Amino acid sequence: MTAPLPTQAAQETAAWENPMGLMGFEFVEFTSPEPGVLEKVFEQLGFTLVARHRSKDVLLYRQNQINFILNREPRSLASYFGAEHGPSACGLAFRVKNAQQAYKRALELGAQPIEIPTGPMELRLPAIKGIGGAPLYLIDRFEDGKSIYDIDFEWIEGVDRRPVGHGLNEIDHLTHNVYRGRMEFWSNFYERLFNFREIRYFDIQGEYTGLTSKAMTAPDGKIRIPLNEEAKQGGGQIEEFLMQFNGEGIQHIALICDNLIEVVDKLGLAGVPLATAPNDIYYEMLETRLPGHGQPVEELKARGILLDGTTADGTPRLLLQIFSTPMLGPVFFEFIERRGDFRDGFGEGNFKALFESLERDQVRRGAIPQAQSAG
Repeated sequence: MTAPLPTQAAQETAAWENPMGLMGFEFVEFTSPEPGVLEKVFEQLGFTLVARHRSKDVLLYRQNQINFILNREPRSLASYFGAEHGPSACGLAFRVKNAQQAYKRALELGAQPIEIPTGPMELRLPAIKGIGGAPLYLIDRFEDGKSIYDIDFEWIEGVDRRPVGHGLNEIDHLTHNVYRGRMEFWSNFYERLFNFREIRYFDIQGEYTGLTSKAMTAPDGKIRIPLNEEAKQGGGQIEEFLMQFNGEGIQHIALICDNLIEVVDKLGLAGVPLATAPNDIYYEMLETRLPGHGQPVEELKARGILLDGTTADGTPRLLLQIFSTPMLGPVFFEFIERRGDFRDGFGEGNFKALFESLERDQVRRGAIPQAQSAG
């Protein structure tokens, strides 16, 4: 007897299994060949130094649930990475339910192991080769009192172990810039090892340059990694990053908060260089693009905050976002707020909105004769 075909719902559930037991981001690791660069950036972003490694020149900076590791250890993998790429994110870590099982499965599926030297009485953190050769760690010890930091680090006395900082709460996503033709390789990497899915794909074309982007999301719904690739004509922002960075790597890290307006004010006071606001037309078009969004347009405009999302069903599901200018070589940060259960957007609607706003501004100034005569 032939077995019945599975329903679409059953197929989708099976396809969205979490075989690696992913549970979100654990940390991002940073390095710099020049001392003092990262410390200043982290402090501007609202992070606090909360712990020092017991035997290595490695520091833990925190803000709420965000862990940034500053690896200053000489002759380490991080130091070699920094020598090649400059100040940068040199590694990232996923939380998993069982690190050894996840690591074993990754190797069986063709992942390349990376050995991280350890000292006496230190945890051996399993890691595989990730973007640009950076280690991708698999961490299963993250509960307060039992975490990798409790074992390998010494807490700084008198310092809050979960400082509030500027109000940034978690890592929302981080973006990879890859060589042209390599997007498929990296999307397959995350699909094969971790069962990521592509949830967005967009092809952005400007007058002279362009890019394609494939947004990948993990089955836990907490790890998001968009992949960016230069368009065929070349000469654009992705190609420029790859030249400046000396290879593929993490282009920007997005940090999520509860109130972006308040956070942006704090970032500005701390000296974080933020991207300039779009022109007035962008904000004039918000109500047309997102009718009933309910956001304070003048406050967004005053700070250069962008707005994306949907209001199609009468319930605003919104993404508020703003970017820093490059702070670590070509690497920058993004600050976002998600409202109304808007979980998977990356602000792609702003690309079209910005293009349209510039075009409308051209019409207003008479820079497009055809539009002027048509009116």
